[in-house]
Amino acid sequence: MRFFSLPLYLTGAIFMLKKILKFILLASLVLSSGCGLLPDQIDETQSWSASKLYTEARSEMEEGRYEQAIKYFEKLETRYPFGVFAQQAQMEIAYAHYRDGEPALALAAIDRFIKLHPNHPNVDYMYYLKGLVNFNDKIGLLQYFSREDVAERDPKAAQDAFDAFKLLVTRFPKSKYAPDATIRMKYLINTLAQYEVHVAKYYYRRGAYLAAANRAQDAVKKYRDAPAIEEALFVLVCAYDKLGVTDLRDAADRVFKKSFPNSVYLKPGAREALSKR
Repeated sequence: MRFFSLPLYLTGAIFMLKKILKFILLASLVLSSGCGLLPDQIDETQSWSASKLYTEARSEMEEGRYEQAIKYFEKLETRYPFGVFAQQAQMEIAYAHYRDGEPALALAAIDRFIKLHPNHPNVDYMYYLKGLVNFNDKIGLLQYFSREDVAERDPKAAQDAFDAFKLLVTRFPKSKYAPDATIRMKYLINTLAQYEVHVAKYYYRRGAYLAAANRAQDAVKKYRDAPAIEEALFVLVCAYDKLGVTDLRDAADRVFKKSFPNSVYLKPGAREALSKR
């Protein structure tokens, strides 16, 4: 019987390959066991109970360390997904993002909670928080209006805030958050009306009288009780006058004078001032 042996160079290659594979196996074992021992890799919360995690997260929140608080709340939700702490953690995460100046993340967390727990006893708070997040997102400030061209502003945040507060007040009229939401809604109505008036004036000053009339009319129809309606009616009268639509002009003028008989816009020079850029 004849035995065939592998060439010497092939035998050496196989031997080296075995060595390499053995080295890789040993290295992976060392890394998998050793990395967990590095100080910055140790998870001190591994043995914490749900109560401990929540307490520590709240402590971080109270100290203003929102990022760390969020990490603890997320661990709490992951490790104890079916307990009462998990739902509370979801609400706390939304609030922490809000306080940390991350409105997009806050809104995402709020919408997630409402979707998962539409009948939660504290879901009214989440609608209120959604309104607050949008309310504080650079809306309604007169100095804000003065810094930007009116054509570049977007009232979406104000509208979203109003919608959230309105939903809260409608669905939960007895909620402890309803009174404050109602006050904010009144403010937001005028903010939205002011936006429409600013746009109408913007178009008027550029000779786009039809567009100006349409925006002023929208403000009058949507926000009847807003203080900004006085100026909206004035712009509407002026725009109709420029368009030569005398019947609509006269009708708007009658409503304007009856509603605001002492308006500053009835004084001489008001129309000239409206045309100035």
